[in-house]
Amino acid sequence: MNLPNLKPVLLAALVSLSFNAHADATTDSLVQRLDQMQKEIENLKKQLAEEKSTRQEQVAAVQTSAQATHSEASATTIGGYGEAVYNNYRDKTIKDEADLRRFVLFFGHRFNDKLRLYSEVEIEHALVEGGQGELAVEQAYIEYNLHPNINLRAGLMILPIGLLNEKHEPPTFYGVERNEVETRIIPSTWRELGLGLQGEVLDGLEYNVGISSSLDASKYTDASKGIRGLRAEGFKAAANDLALYAGLNYRQPGWLLGGGLFTGNTAQNGVGSTSKPALEGKNARLTLWEVHGQYSLGNLDLQALYARGSLGDTSSINQAAGIVAGADNNAAPKSFWGGYGQAAYALWKKGDMKFSPFVRYERYNTQASVDTGFTKDPLNDERVITTGANFNLSRDVVFKADWQNYQKDNRKDRFNLGVGYMF
Repeated sequence: MNLPNLKPVLLAALVSLSFNAHADATTDSLVQRLDQMQKEIENLKKQLAEEKSTRQEQVAAVQTSAQATHSEASATTIGGYGEAVYNNYRDKTIKDEADLRRFVLFFGHRFNDKLRLYSEVEIEHALVEGGQGELAVEQAYIEYNLHPNINLRAGLMILPIGLLNEKHEPPTFYGVERNEVETRIIPSTWRELGLGLQGEVLDGLEYNVGISSSLDASKYTDASKGIRGLRAEGFKAAANDLALYAGLNYRQPGWLLGGGLFTGNTAQNGVGSTSKPALEGKNARLTLWEVHGQYSLGNLDLQALYARGSLGDTSSINQAAGIVAGADNNAAPKSFWGGYGQAAYALWKKGDMKFSPFVRYERYNTQASVDTGFTKDPLNDERVITTGANFNLSRDVVFKADWQNYQKDNRKDRFNLGVGYMF
């Protein structure tokens, strides 16, 4: 019997068994590798998650540190302004003068989102020596935000009277010297100790009202300076008689309209800076009001202001000052007034640099009326024309030059140069 050749069959069986065994081994190996890869992927995801959490914590720490640093840096603010001037008089019997007129430092502090401090310290004429020069606090008050439109203010504050009084930094006004009306009629920079409210009632309509120390008639000496000498400026101010003040301004792009009012008894019951029995029980009330406007269109800038004041019981003020009827012409004014108009035009501009010629006409009378029998000084009824130019190197630095012509007292005619800054 012939048997079939088994070699091919056995060979095929061995190959099959070998392949199956190899396949089983390969499958086991793949499963192990997949398990290992899955573990590695899970570990990698965990590591990435930990790294992400760490980075988030680091970023949060940096942001917190930055916010704290910013808060600390912005909580206290330092600024200031200053000016140096040169006056050259046409009358050579008057001393020409170069003067560091003002050096002022501003310090502000934000205690929190609602509570702030504003203050300014001023040195006049470079130093204080032998009764010359002045070191003074120009303002120092606390402001608390009661409501988005209501701020409570308390301390030494600049009154909201006129254009120059609240905005008196050299780059913000034309001319080397501050205008005469807002120096002799409105005694800028005029500040009083007081308590008031400030804010905005409508879009662009700003108010500033309050109660403050009044002026002190016992300090009256010079009619040519108007009521300027009656200011206490926060220095042991007489407070037997207080005053009321109010300011209102309506601002829209390109223009401003506003006015201010101050009224208060200046007699201080005769116990002002010096004892003056002639003022005891008197009502020497000062009432001063003003209206102002400003219009800016392109390169043109226009300003105008009118102010008028009255002073009660000037006979008692004259008596207290030792001014005798008919003996001199320095009598206290029963009424006084002044006004000016000004036009400026930016003739040349390049970036923040600007060259702006201007002209200003002023008329004022610090003795418009006096008590019967007293004589007025005709030089106190004055007209002044100032022509010149401001050259701004930036919005905050300015060079100035002008010529001033006084109609009555032409000994005051002068050429002025100045440089000013603010920051």
